[in-house]
Amino acid sequence: MPIQLLNLRHVPDEEADEVRALLDRHGIVHYETRPSRWGISAGAIWVADPVQADRARGLMIGYQAERGARVRAEYEAARAAGQTDTLWRSLRRAPLRVVGMLAGALALVALSLLWPLLLRGG
Repeated sequence: MPIQLLNLRHVPDEEADEVRALLDRHGIVHYETRPSRWGISAGAIWVADPVQADRARGLMIGYQAERGARVRAEYEAARAAGQTDTLWRSLRRAPLRVVGMLAGALALVALSLLWPLLLRGG
């Protein structure tokens, strides 16, 4: 029975490409299912052979630890250089968008807190 190695929901293309290359480099036979047209299923990378699946899981553990450390280091470097997005930078770059999102969030909070009063009619 095939074993899902990686669900591709919210996985950047760069990461999926790195996983495919890792599996190819180690000779692990895999296949991929594409996301559905309406987004119900996200797509995945699968390994059919259980022995290779165990090996692939071990490789994934190492890969994810290495990638996590690398991405955290890149983020910290960008943050130290002042290149990350903050609320104030976003507000300066797109003020109408930020204000609109904040207004929408406040409206949702207000509706969720006031719904008993609205239903009771008073």
